Amino acid sequence: MEKRTKKTEIVLPVAGHGTVLIDTHCHLDMSAYQADCEAVLARALAAGVTRIITVGIDLESSRRAIGLAEQHAGVYATVGVHPHNVAELAEGDYAELRVLCRHPKVVAYGEIGLDYVKNYAPVALQKEHFVRQVALAKELQLPLVVHDREAHDDIMEMLEAAGPFPAGGVMHCFSGDATFAKRVLALGFHISIPGVVTFAKAGMLQEAVREIPLDSLVLETDGPFLAPVPQRGKRNEPRLLLFTAHKVAELKGLSLEEVARQTTRNAVRLFGLEER
Repeated sequence: MEKRTKKTEIVLPVAGHGTVLIDTHCHLDMSAYQADCEAVLARALAAGVTRIITVGIDLESSRRAIGLAEQHAGVYATVGVHPHNVAELAEGDYAELRVLCRHPKVVAYGEIGLDYVKNYAPVALQKEHFVRQVALAKELQLPLVVHDREAHDDIMEMLEAAGPFPAGGVMHCFSGDATFAKRVLALGFHISIPGVVTFAKAGMLQEAVREIPLDSLVLETDGPFLAPVPQRGKRNEPRLLLFTAHKVAELKGLSLEEVARQTTRNAVRLFGLEER
């Protein structure tokens, strides 16, 4: 008789009844979810991840993000052009970005920023479009979703020059230390913690999490990327946010339920979800 290998089930951290989380940064429109997006969303809901913000990285993905938000009550969208993609931006595209931002399920502008690791676009062009998109977000009174990869000083200098930010913002997939976190918080921004916090060699991020006030934290998957331990190296998805929340709770000496409750409040406040 043929022996069948049983697929190992993921055992999620146990949360109390009624515990809910918000995945503040996921890329549901990407091809990694194309075959089973509905199942991904169903698993998220079953795990208590009741709302997901799917993030635009160029015009086309921003349109797709809005389409997903239109189809699903618990999904919201952002609009923006990632630093990897700014070389494709034409002058007329800003008019379309402005129109897309008026959609009622668009809750933020981004992800935008600087990336000095990949350098898919020249640094000068990244900076030019970062400044322009920050200005557009401020004009439209939308929170910013900022991508910062090995660009801490330039990002902060540009944001500090462009402030204040009445609608706030979030430093997505935070990768700095506790000192950098203080500069981010001084802008009135939130700090978003990814699954990287569960990695064994993420000591600097873990120490920053201990220092950052809980009322300034939100949580994200950045799916399909950066799956937390024990799924590291596999496709990330919103239900795995529970592992990130569990690690943050451990680092701060709090219960999973308390971390879920406060980070959910923070996300609701930042993205205006209570009004939607």
